[in-house]
Amino acid sequence: MTPLGRILLRQICAQGPISVAEYMTACLLHPQYGYYTSRDPLGVQGDFTTAPEISQMFGEMLGLLLAQLWVDQGAPRPFTLAELGPGRGTLMADMLRATARVAGFHDAARLHLIEASPVLRAAQAEKLGAAQWHDCVDTLPADQPLFLIANEFFDALPIRQFLRRGEGWAERMVGAQDGRLVFGLGPVARLAALEHRLQDRIEGQMVEICAPAQPIMQAIAARIAGQGGFALIIDYGDWRSRGDTLQALRNHCPCDPLDCPGEADLTAHVDFQALALAAKPLRATAMTPQGVLLERLGITARAQALAEGLSGAALDAHIAAHRRLTHPQEMGHLFKMIGFTPDSARPPPGFDP
Repeated sequence: MTPLGRILLRQICAQGPISVAEYMTACLLHPQYGYYTSRDPLGVQGDFTTAPEISQMFGEMLGLLLAQLWVDQGAPRPFTLAELGPGRGTLMADMLRATARVAGFHDAARLHLIEASPVLRAAQAEKLGAAQWHDCVDTLPADQPLFLIANEFFDALPIRQFLRRGEGWAERMVGAQDGRLVFGLGPVARLAALEHRLQDRIEGQMVEICAPAQPIMQAIAARIAGQGGFALIIDYGDWRSRGDTLQALRNHCPCDPLDCPGEADLTAHVDFQALALAAKPLRATAMTPQGVLLERLGITARAQALAEGLSGAALDAHIAAHRRLTHPQEMGHLFKMIGFTPDSARPPPGFDP
């Protein structure tokens, strides 16, 4: 049992079971033992590797996409360039390098980063230099256009899980039994927020709700609807929540979500339809597989150009990175991308109309 596990076990024994959302929040953000507050989780020495850490091409393609949309909207000055959950700052660094020759883009950009982890904030400052950090999107500037990117951010937000029982729903809870953490179910109740899911879920099937995602998307949408801009969301998931997707990763290997609280990354698949509904009145693009969009944006041509100066093991690694980002059996299909623009803006390149 981890130190955080013992804390949670005592809390549950004294006060009763907690929701999956409360459990995820504690595991990821506990001030002393939280997964994100106590370590750098990325890379070979961490527990998972994100697309920007695999290849510079990922950030280059997406940086040029944002810059093109900035130009299409009249190259406004100044504008907020923001990232949710920037990790080590690798994605933003690659985006900024790729856009260095876009006339006026860097001069007009005001860099804002939303990051909860003190460890990662330090890494971002070292890589990116001057920026303004935020704990939440609510404090982003509301008086200038917002061009925002979020890669593997929404999957780490806490979810609640509900199993259909008759015409109602029983919430999955985390309780205690024989000195260990276990899953259980709360009482059955009718839930207005899930009435529409009675149409597509049968007895015993699960639905996940990510409550924090809605106000985050609403805050983003309010800024873009009022001032212009673009938001690009990249994550794994599907158009609708279907089934139990809660997962834990430790040392790059899956583990039981209850086994090592605070010492494993906890995530869940993203419900892209819920994001689109929360982002109204913005226009949402079609949800597009990562590999498809990167290919449409020209990643293969970029890969070929970079390959010209490589040989041996470096070339092999470069080819493997391109495949990992784009191939349907790697990250290419698992991860999806969706963009949000004002109705008056030109549709973003690479997405289906």
